[in-house]
Amino acid sequence: MNRIKLDRRLVLAIVVIGVATLVWLLITIGLIASTLAPAQRALVTEHLAPRWVLIGLTWLFGLVVIGATLRWLFRRYATAPARLLEQTGVLLASPKAAPMNHQGTKETKALADAIFELASQRDSLREDVAAQIAKASFGVQQEKNRLAALMAELTQSVVVCNLDGRIILYNSRARMQFKAMSNLPGLAGGAELMGIGRSIYAVFDRQLVAHALEGIQQRMARGAGSPSAQFVTTTQAGQLLKVQMAPVRQVGSSIGAAEISGFVLMLDNVTRAFEEEHMRDQLLHGLTEGSRSSLANIQAAVDMLAYPDLEADMRERFLNVVREEVSSMSLRITGMTQQAAQGLKARWPLEEMLGADVLLAAQRRIEARSGRSVTLENLDGSVWLKVDSFSLTQALDYLALRLVDEFDIKFFRLRLAVNGNRAQLDLIWTGQAMSTETVMTWEMDSMRFGAESTPLTVRDVVERHGGEMWFERERVRHEAFFRFLLPLASAQEQLENTQILQNDSRPEYYDFDLFKTTGQTSALDDQLLSHLSFTVFDTETTGLNPSDGDEIIQVGAVRIVNGKLLRQESFEQLVNPGRLIPAATIPIHGITQDMVQGQPAITEVLPAFHAFAHDTVLVAHNAAFDMKFLELQEANTGLVFNHPVLDTLLLSAVVHPNQESHGLEDIAERFNITVLGRHTALGDALVTAEVWLRLMPLLQAMGITTLRQARDASQKTYYARLKY
Repeated sequence: MNRIKLDRRLVLAIVVIGVATLVWLLITIGLIASTLAPAQRALVTEHLAPRWVLIGLTWLFGLVVIGATLRWLFRRYATAPARLLEQTGVLLASPKAAPMNHQGTKETKALADAIFELASQRDSLREDVAAQIAKASFGVQQEKNRLAALMAELTQSVVVCNLDGRIILYNSRARMQFKAMSNLPGLAGGAELMGIGRSIYAVFDRQLVAHALEGIQQRMARGAGSPSAQFVTTTQAGQLLKVQMAPVRQVGSSIGAAEISGFVLMLDNVTRAFEEEHMRDQLLHGLTEGSRSSLANIQAAVDMLAYPDLEADMRERFLNVVREEVSSMSLRITGMTQQAAQGLKARWPLEEMLGADVLLAAQRRIEARSGRSVTLENLDGSVWLKVDSFSLTQALDYLALRLVDEFDIKFFRLRLAVNGNRAQLDLIWTGQAMSTETVMTWEMDSMRFGAESTPLTVRDVVERHGGEMWFERERVRHEAFFRFLLPLASAQEQLENTQILQNDSRPEYYDFDLFKTTGQTSALDDQLLSHLSFTVFDTETTGLNPSDGDEIIQVGAVRIVNGKLLRQESFEQLVNPGRLIPAATIPIHGITQDMVQGQPAITEVLPAFHAFAHDTVLVAHNAAFDMKFLELQEANTGLVFNHPVLDTLLLSAVVHPNQESHGLEDIAERFNITVLGRHTALGDALVTAEVWLRLMPLLQAMGITTLRQARDASQKTYYARLKY
């Protein structure tokens, strides 16, 4: 953008001088006229009247000369200090000083050289300090390198999150696994799910994670040294994940303290293993049913062979039956053995949990959803269950909601007791009973909780635990209850769970800035810029007229999280525009018709980019241009990019109002940013991201610290008037 913008002070000065010279001219003519006789004034007026236009043009020409002189003097003496101040601000914000190329007076040039010399000395001191710090922190760096190597070589996916569910660390195995779980693996490559600062709740149900965290905190409160939780969940792409969760303690917290700053998730995709287990169950069922039939036939043949007067041909026929059935059974057993050996055994993980904690969790969930009171009975602190606590509390909650909705039950009781080698958990109510058919229907229906639903049924939950469930009535007390028979933890497991493990040998690698973030407690506009995540993007197009049929041919984007540019988490995709690319534009962006042939259409690319930019602020250079292209695709894609938007062009004008140009290359030159891949979508996005990182501290120095303040300041600039 190289538009001429006159300073208001210069315009005002020219206007004042023009008025003053005009008044001076009129006064001079009036004074001369006052000294002349009437005949002389008439004669002068007669000779000058045809020449007033010439006098006006002479005055106007003189005013233009004066204005040009003033503009030169103004730029040389008035704005030079302001430009020098802006250039000094750039030096302060830049990691390394670059020559200032200041244009001004001899004195301001000398001052610019002195400032650059001081900045160079600052850079030398910084390098010395950095070298000293690097030397002093060599041991810490070694630990980080070991952690990085360990994380890279782990065969298990590991993800570390803060309490808000924001990802702060993951290994390459997790990235590959999330790519496999993506709905758009060919476009976003899983980047819309996995990335620093992204929410883990894009993959996992928030309530499921909260439930697991609650269980961990209860164990920590009892003094468990290494508490953990396990659960199995399905993803939107239909993958089945087994997850083990461990807490990250607050720095300085002691064993037994329930304060945590985040959690570690160890992920294992058990989709195939579960399918193999299901196949083995089917094989076993087929073997059982087939063997039962064969054994019946063999038994019948043996019974007939026991008759002493059986004819020889009949005896031979029954012997053939025995031979055929034995051969058939042998083939079935051999086939099952071969197929069963092709996979590993995978089961739903059941975790050891105190029975009282299960009842407390169920009580809170039922009371919160149904609004009915729930009392607890038999809170025996010595009973440990081996359960999937999340699905079990879901089942109890579902049954309670059905009772409230259909029979208006007013209150419930939960009771737990040991019955032999099992535990029996009862959901009890007083009042209306129901038929066995109704119970069977509830048991087989998918569980629903208002607008939420799950494909699991109560029967699935019971089978997952290898238990039983039925309905009973106590006519004397006018009570009814659902009874669940659940597995108990083994005696050894109960002993291990109740012991307080004092183990401080576990290394702590949790000194990450994102652990300090808090929940979203205020509107995004009022968030500090330093606390926000940004998606910096750019588009390459067939032309410059989005409203006249030009289309996007490439989208590129990178992410900035916690003030850091995440180059490894990028988005780059060519787009088939469905029209010819004008030959005049190819030398600019370098994208030919052959390159976009076979590429996805914009209706496929934008959903992936929308997911990539989820929960972030969009940043672009001359953002109005790019956003217009996105806006015109709303009807085709059904997607609205209602993200907050910041424009580096406008913000550069806010920070540097005295600079003549705010083009991306000129800004990059001012900030000493190396430009690579110019006029490619990803290349321009990377340059824009570097520019935005330099602009943020300059905005903060001006008191512009929040998103709202940055947007308001942008709208007050001269360039905000541009429309597309």
